[in-house]
Amino acid sequence: MNRVLVRKLSSNVCGTKILRRTCSTDVTHKVSTSGSNESFAKRNPTDDGPQHDIAIVGGGMVGIALAASLASKPLTKHLNVAIIDNNPLLGRKNIIEKGNPPDPRVSTVTPATISFLKATGAWKYIEEQRHAYFDKMQVWDYTGFGYTRYNANDVHQDVLGCVVENKVLQSSQLSCVQESDLQKTIYPARLNAMDMLPSSSLTGLGEVPSTTDLFMRGRLAKLELSDGNSVYAKLVVGADGSKSQVRELAGIKTTGWNYSQNAIICTVEHTFENYTAWQRFLPNGPIALLPIGDKFSNIVWTMDPKEASDRKSMNEDDFIKAVNDALDSGYGPHPETTSSRDSLSWLTGNVTISTKERFETPPRVVKLSSERMMFPLSLRHAKDYVSKRVALVGDSAHTVHPLAGQGVNLGFADACALSKAIAEGIALGTDIGEANLLKRYEAERKPANMAMMAVLDGIQKMYSVDFGPLNALRAAAFHGAHYISPLKKRIISYASGEQALPLFS
Repeated sequence: MNRVLVRKLSSNVCGTKILRRTCSTDVTHKVSTSGSNESFAKRNPTDDGPQHDIAIVGGGMVGIALAASLASKPLTKHLNVAIIDNNPLLGRKNIIEKGNPPDPRVSTVTPATISFLKATGAWKYIEEQRHAYFDKMQVWDYTGFGYTRYNANDVHQDVLGCVVENKVLQSSQLSCVQESDLQKTIYPARLNAMDMLPSSSLTGLGEVPSTTDLFMRGRLAKLELSDGNSVYAKLVVGADGSKSQVRELAGIKTTGWNYSQNAIICTVEHTFENYTAWQRFLPNGPIALLPIGDKFSNIVWTMDPKEASDRKSMNEDDFIKAVNDALDSGYGPHPETTSSRDSLSWLTGNVTISTKERFETPPRVVKLSSERMMFPLSLRHAKDYVSKRVALVGDSAHTVHPLAGQGVNLGFADACALSKAIAEGIALGTDIGEANLLKRYEAERKPANMAMMAVLDGIQKMYSVDFGPLNALRAAAFHGAHYISPLKKRIISYASGEQALPLFS
């Protein structure tokens, strides 16, 4: 990755200007002539630059989710929105090729996220594509001491979640945006620089100030793009991932660390369809087997970097054997339902185990159906989610360990909360780029995200040590989560998207 040079220059109006060295690629699109309110920016470097209400930098799942949420609300559906992303797929309406095996990049969406996607109108498009609901989940570890099973009917729900390919999530939300009244312009470019000046009075500028005048008086942010365009917006939303340019240019710092783990993801096939989500904690990290429909499942396997490199490069037969061992009796025995219950009866007393609560062995993998992809794992959290005319959502604000599949759900919750704050600002006649308004979004999402990050990081650290007393403590935790009904219900509800922590509400 090329290093980007950043220089901060003090301007004569006491503002801060951040310049970045340009790595320019010349991209030109003609303006769409379809009946929709969507257009593609055409390069014209001599123009002062178009003005938008909101510029969303990053057209991935969370960035498009924000646009779709804005398009679904009466107060925001007529806003003028720019989407800045050099992904060429954003210009296509049908990017899903049916009949191919599932892509290994998938997300497990919670019931709360499903409700959000239904509200934006995206869920109807998702249901037309491949997806897999699951109503059961089994979690256990390699020691054989503990396991737990969750069922949707434990909390009077139909499902615990749904596994969807990332490209299906993105394209379904893009369909909502394309078919909405939202005025949207897609800029197929990268963000190179972002300038903002302090606010000053508009007195003397006339009834209709020019874009330049509004920028000079601090009422707009100016974005310089890699294709030569300049774009102005009242609010800039960073939805551009863990290495966010928006976050860097806004001067927002992060805290966090890298885990000494990589994850391998891939698509595998069974002889029959899988309807359960499975997760087993191994000495070097968890392995998850997630249903994706049509006899396919998705593997997310966390391990140390060397082991990950070896697993990625081994031949297919050896990899399938390794996966089946990891999901069956490799590394240690199956949990013994009776002995596990008896050894920890002090915790729960005498309980009756129903058939649906007994340990089950996951379905065997018979075929590798995609490439194996590998990526490093880390935890990062922005110290601030907002500043004047800037808001961060999704991985731009926080990245988490994938062991519970919560990352994208946190991002969708961000998009929902930010669109709500923007609508409230419009209702009150407030400048949507003002930090005081944006702080409402931060106040809602930051505590919830930090709580989930703490839970996931705690689980990761608890399973990073193989130590007898700690193993017993983990077994007790599994046992309690399995047999103490109120605790089990709270855990399921929290993982499903409710904000109450399992133990402290």
